[in-house]
Amino acid sequence: MVTFLLAILPIIFLVVALSGLKMTGYKACVIAMVITIVEALFIWKQGLIDVATGALEGFVMAIWPICLVIIAAVFTYNLVVHTKNMEVIKKMLASVSTDKRILVLIIAWGFGGFMEAMAGFGTAVAIPAGILVGLGFEPIFAAMVCLVANTTPVAFGSIGIPTVTAAKVAGIANAQQLASDIVAQQAIMIILVPFLIVYMVGKHEGYKGLKMFNGVWLITLIAGFGFLIPEYLVAEYMGAELPAIIGSVVCMGLVMFATKIFKTKNKDFSLDIEQSDKIDMHECVTAWSPFILVLIFLVFTSSIVPFIHDPLASIKTSIQIYTGPGAKPYTFVWLATPGVLIIIAAVIGGFIQKCPFSEIISVFIKTVKQMVKTVITIMAVLAMAKIMGYSGMTQTIADFIVSITGHFYPLVAPLIGSIGTFVTGSATSSSVLFAKLQSSTAEVLNMNPAWMVAANTAGSTAGKIISPQSIAVATASAGIVGTESKILVGVVKYYVIFIVVFGLVTYFGVV
Repeated sequence: MVTFLLAILPIIFLVVALSGLKMTGYKACVIAMVITIVEALFIWKQGLIDVATGALEGFVMAIWPICLVIIAAVFTYNLVVHTKNMEVIKKMLASVSTDKRILVLIIAWGFGGFMEAMAGFGTAVAIPAGILVGLGFEPIFAAMVCLVANTTPVAFGSIGIPTVTAAKVAGIANAQQLASDIVAQQAIMIILVPFLIVYMVGKHEGYKGLKMFNGVWLITLIAGFGFLIPEYLVAEYMGAELPAIIGSVVCMGLVMFATKIFKTKNKDFSLDIEQSDKIDMHECVTAWSPFILVLIFLVFTSSIVPFIHDPLASIKTSIQIYTGPGAKPYTFVWLATPGVLIIIAAVIGGFIQKCPFSEIISVFIKTVKQMVKTVITIMAVLAMAKIMGYSGMTQTIADFIVSITGHFYPLVAPLIGSIGTFVTGSATSSSVLFAKLQSSTAEVLNMNPAWMVAANTAGSTAGKIISPQSIAVATASAGIVGTESKILVGVVKYYVIFIVVFGLVTYFGVV
């Protein structure tokens, strides 16, 4: 028990510092990292060099590819604002609807899900949150709603990497079956998330009860089922790479179509956006060009287009950083990484929008300066995560939970997955940490290993809501760095809903 409490101390400190002490994210994460280093050295008896190189590997991973892709995403948004093309995008979105609830469904849920499916690494929070702020949404609300929306698609983020990784680590031969199990476990929440984010809009506008859903009940339901059904079918018959991509595209199309059919108008939820009956198509394409190029580059350089992806992915460098047991070389993929591709797309998009190169560079430099505290936060979190993983602290937490739950373990299997994401900020890293533990525990308890590994991945998506790394991305993209504690307090209740639902589904699904 004492060992468990010591192992979980850095996590407890983070929660208390961010929620209770209302400490800024970068300060809290640096202190949590220091606590982790001290514990690794003096309690887990890890060597100084191993602790130092573990932290260094965390710093490196934070910068490349994670901070790179986040800076790239925010840079893309900032460039569109700088060229004043965000005003065109506003008008275009207003032609679909000025209802805040509809816009949140399209941007945070549909478009955010697509960005997660294609790129991951925070883009699904950074770009949608930036667009919502640009449309006139209050920044803290925009950050919170995007954190809640960026949950279930995470299981299939970056062309299915978390699920594929979980299958490999756990030794599950049929990744396709694992993918369909994950969607089955997430089904309730995939339907519920659109209602949650519409509820968040209503609550933010001061409404209570069912009135906040007036006029959008059916559209919200379509947003859920429109994502769930194609996602499940693709997972069942095609595998883990495309479920969230297809699900998000179908969802956005159906929501926009339903909005036109039902012509929802509610002045109580209307954004003050200038509407225009005539929108010049060339002007619209120019305004969206950086985002369009981002999507084109990500699709055509992904693993679903191997003759482009494979040569680009082969341009890489591997370096041995960590010196302790189980050390593996860290690989820098130089071209087939979302950050590089997004920056290239943004620059080309800037040229299309007739922005001088000197101004593009200026916007990029300002973006980097804007992101300094976020970079510090993410570097500290990743260093902490690496040290906790390499020293055995993370495994100690998981082993303790397993030992005290017994046959009720399925109830907490998603919780373990969420802890992995809370610490690392990555569902893929959670798969690496705990997928084997989940499958081994299932075998000991005579339960379905694939179902339990799926629970880890489902739980890891919930952990994204409260992960300091995700919150740092949200505050940076919304321009509200320093409000991390307020955001954590605001979203933690939604995290609890996810974990309770996933735990119950896992338990009754396996028993």
